[in-house]
Amino acid sequence: DFPAWNLLHDAGQPFAQGIAQHGERFPHYRPLLQAYFDRFEESMGEAIHGAVAIARGLRASGYRTLALTNFSAETFQRALAGYPFLQEFEGIVVSGAERLTKPDPAIYRLLCSRYGVTPECSVFIDDSLHNVEGARNVGMRAVHFSTPEQLRDDLAALGVQLASTVASEGVR
Repeated sequence: DFPAWNLLHDAGQPFAQGIAQHGERFPHYRPLLQAYFDRFEESMGEAIHGAVAIARGLRASGYRTLALTNFSAETFQRALAGYPFLQEFEGIVVSGAERLTKPDPAIYRLLCSRYGVTPECSVFIDDSLHNVEGARNVGMRAVHFSTPEQLRDDLAALGVQLASTVASEGVR
């Protein structure tokens, strides 16, 4: 169950510990588990350029943008190099560093507390419906991301105005 194993790292478990524990239970997979960590950058997909453009458009329109991610603290540092746009967020809460994962209400509350966000005055966007529901459970307005085009429509329905150049961009 790779997703469950990976979620342990997103919740703060060091990869060395996860590889050792899972490698004992499944010795035939140990080299693959180690390879995932060693070659993590190869597992990263291409950025969704339309979503990056929307985030930039939100900032250009005067909105704050923060990131809340389920990610290992160890591999997130490596992801920053592969996804330079992540540096553009005002702040980022990384689950592995906090030892909390979405959709636990505590991680949304931590983001709000740390950055002075009123849940009811925010919009949370995520590609996981469970995480969207978690945000709604703490009072945030939330959008389930599927495509940049749909996100633009969903944001507009919430009254979020994007700069006109971003609103017409159809890049993925």
